[in-house]
Amino acid sequence: MITLTDITKVYKNGSLEVQALSPLNLQVDRGEFVAIMGTSGSGKSTLMNIIGCLDVPTSGSYNLDGEEVHTLNEDQLSRVRNQKIGFVFQSFNLLGRQTVLQNVMLPMMYAGIPRETGKERALELLERVGLKDRVKHRPTELSGGQKQRVAIARALTMKAPILLADEPTGNLDTKSSYEIMDLFKQIHAEGTTIVLVTHEPDIAEHADRVLLFGDGKLLKDTRKGSVSP
Repeated sequence: MITLTDITKVYKNGSLEVQALSPLNLQVDRGEFVAIMGTSGSGKSTLMNIIGCLDVPTSGSYNLDGEEVHTLNEDQLSRVRNQKIGFVFQSFNLLGRQTVLQNVMLPMMYAGIPRETGKERALELLERVGLKDRVKHRPTELSGGQKQRVAIARALTMKAPILLADEPTGNLDTKSSYEIMDLFKQIHAEGTTIVLVTHEPDIAEHADRVLLFGDGKLLKDTRKGSVSP
């Protein structure tokens, strides 16, 4: 599903170069639940942006579901981001002037799905995440946990095979965090590939595989039930 070969990322600021990712080889199979951990500046967010086709590597190749990403033009990349990848962010990224229902419908509107079909799908997903009674509310009227549930519903609208979550519990209290992780586990059980960035060990424990990054390098790759890295 996700194959990274000799991937590097170098950021330049004048004459200064910062190696955000050293040569990285990584494969994530279809249906895996992977957590990426590391301190600030470890490279985990850079890796997430590359996987999500939000940034391009300096060198190396990225094969996503059989497609070589570097060969895709902007329209093709937009299609990949809309149809193959669902995104969940720490800051929720909801539109404040739109209702909960309208926020969830957005990806389907961009994809040209008929309004009534999109509305029906959005209502189904909002019921699934426990927000059927909040469809007419705006984000400012929701708790942090509810906002993240809206974001997850929105990420599922296109039935993307991959869900990327960047610190999805970072702004939530403990109870809401575990409720969100239970929801992720349900989604994973249905076959969705999940890649999650977190700095919280207790959140990473929900994944089947944990990648530990430091100074732009993959330091450890641990699978549940595995003793050695």
